[in-house]
Amino acid sequence: MRAGSSEVAEDRTSRAVVRDEALRLFAERGVEGVSVRQVAAAAGVSPGLVVHHFGSKEGLREAVDRYVVAVFEKVLKEAIAGGSSGSVAEAMAGQLPEGSAVPGYLSRLLTADGEAGRALFRGLFELSRQALAGMVESGMATPGRDPLVRAAFLLVNDLAVVLLRRRIQEVIGVDPLSAAGLERWGDEVLAVYGGGLREREETR
Repeated sequence: MRAGSSEVAEDRTSRAVVRDEALRLFAERGVEGVSVRQVAAAAGVSPGLVVHHFGSKEGLREAVDRYVVAVFEKVLKEAIAGGSSGSVAEAMAGQLPEGSAVPGYLSRLLTADGEAGRALFRGLFELSRQALAGMVESGMATPGRDPLVRAAFLLVNDLAVVLLRRRIQEVIGVDPLSAAGLERWGDEVLAVYGGGLREREETR
């Protein structure tokens, strides 16, 4: 499967191919660093066909935003239905194909001043809130003095793994979203959450 290929089942129309290539290029270079002509070349179509399908580069960006939100909505629904621990990184690693451009696009989407990013963050926050409530109910955690802030804190820490995935891999030597990386990362996260930074190794 190509890095820009769809995670949502659909016919491989020229419109979908253009959108997926735009997603890949936007994730790699940023929206401002990519032209309609470059997207067209990557998709093997004419610039005129890109304009025909999306109207403009802004229309193409909006289509990519909607697609990424749809992918994450699917990931979140399946994660909640499957009793997820609330880890966004774990949910993504388990349900997105290797090489997907979606994680790389996430930073742009969440930091842009648009409704797509706001809606996505609200969905991610709801997953974190539900996960915290489940941990409180099972006795694994307390809600803290401010449960909303605690849920947001857990989400922000988890999102950092996704947004800084490549930089983390460079310094620890393993992809934190791979099976081995999730296990290694999770061990330390649970140790810090459970005992703080002063926890001794032998008490684990």
